[in-house]
Amino acid sequence: MSIYEILKAILLGVVEGITEWLPISSTGHMILVDEFVHLKMSDAFMEMFFVVIQLGAILAVVLLYWGKLNPFIRSGGAKKKVTVSRETMDMWLKIIVACLPAGIAGLLWDDVFNALFYNYQTVAIMLILFGILFIIIENYNKGKRPVVNDLAQITYPTALLIGFFQLIAAVFPGTSRSGATIVGGLLLGVSRTVAAEFTFFLAIPVMFGASALKLVKFGLTFTGFELLILAIGMIVAFVVSVLSIKFLMGYIKKNDFKVFGWYRIILGVIVLLYFSVR
Repeated sequence: MSIYEILKAILLGVVEGITEWLPISSTGHMILVDEFVHLKMSDAFMEMFFVVIQLGAILAVVLLYWGKLNPFIRSGGAKKKVTVSRETMDMWLKIIVACLPAGIAGLLWDDVFNALFYNYQTVAIMLILFGILFIIIENYNKGKRPVVNDLAQITYPTALLIGFFQLIAAVFPGTSRSGATIVGGLLLGVSRTVAAEFTFFLAIPVMFGASALKLVKFGLTFTGFELLILAIGMIVAFVVSVLSIKFLMGYIKKNDFKVFGWYRIILGVIVLLYFSVR
């Protein structure tokens, strides 16, 4: 057992916890970090690790938003009853609708997408492209009031359209799943806060499904050390994600997303330059 590999897993968990929720592409950052802090594990394990580690980040959403995610309401009094919130169930149905494009494409063509687009050129281009989109959209929306200011106001057609933006992120690494869905939400007149929250909720079924696929593909045959590395990465990602989500929601109440757009452009250029001269 190497303490250095454990420290690397902790670092990767920190990177995942920060970048999964900020619209700056966890994949782009993971590729860069992996270049300098490479875990000495098999290629098959690393392919699985980079996806399943996100389960830790997802649990942070479940913890922070349990009140909005849980459709079952327990009433007080002598006879305790459990009722189902129609509004929450409606939200879950919209989440499922929004997840359909990426879910279907992932089931059918996940390996094809990885073979064609999982490279630094795609990551860098999508970092830059969506960085530019963030800046353009924020400038376009400046002074305008959003049409959707509450999760309940998201319609099924709007949810499906946001789902197609999520599909873009599923196909092209470097897009950032949160970045793509937030851009889609902003274009459709959804407020920053609601777009961010809906993005968080979309991640739950998407990442559980993606993780299940990767685990099945890996074969569920772990060594003790592999389980330790995976558990450490997930736990660290969970803790850091709690802090990242709280930071993002506090930040966007007073600021726009342009700073993330500029950051993406700079990171995309760095990725292109680094791998071009490596």
